[in-house]
Amino acid sequence: MATTDVPTVVSPQPHPPGTRVEVRNRFDGRWARGFEVASVDDDGYRVRRLSDGNELPTRFDDADIRVEKEKRRGGTWWY
Repeated sequence: MATTDVPTVVSPQPHPPGTRVEVRNRFDGRWARGFEVASVDDDGYRVRRLSDGNELPTRFDDADIRVEKEKRRGGTWWY
């Protein structure tokens, strides 16, 4: 039986520094806005709060951040 070498595909980092992101709240699982990626390394993402420019003191996995969604303009009072 012949073995086949499968090439490893390295994709570019999905959220480069400066990307505005939402962060998953670790207490209730909801998404919080107002953050950006400060840096990325093998341990995860460092995230900066936009309101005061401070980096959060913990790292985040890819599953715990997502690109910030734009607000929909539907003409309703909550948008």
